[in-house]
Amino acid sequence: MDKSIYKFVGVGIINTIVGTIVMFGSYNIIGLSYWISSALNYIIGSIFSYFLNKHYTFKNKDRDSKSIPRFIINIITCYVIAYGFAKPAVRLLFIKVSNKAGENIALFFGLVLFTGLNYFGQRFFVFKK
Repeated sequence: MDKSIYKFVGVGIINTIVGTIVMFGSYNIIGLSYWISSALNYIIGSIFSYFLNKHYTFKNKDRDSKSIPRFIINIITCYVIAYGFAKPAVRLLFIKVSNKAGENIALFFGLVLFTGLNYFGQRFFVFKK
């Protein structure tokens, strides 16, 4: 582990605060679906994350034409794995909770799983040295 993880966590904290407000607000206040609410979180957060992690966390000098496609692939892969796994896993583990509560738990679980997968994807695939 090097100091990039601490920088990534710092950037992630900001992303997580903004994205979580967007995600849970979209789902619980606006009434958007599980998938749209979680996707909005990552669309907004990913734009911010790309620039901060490229320049601050990983100090990557690659041209955007090289790193942006890898970043998009990484984000989509992490999203599909994290949220695709979270919803059925929570349904199995929390059988007795309401659908709304279960989806809120799944949104949180997906967020945690996404963060871990995303760090390794950005470090070793998107901004690898």
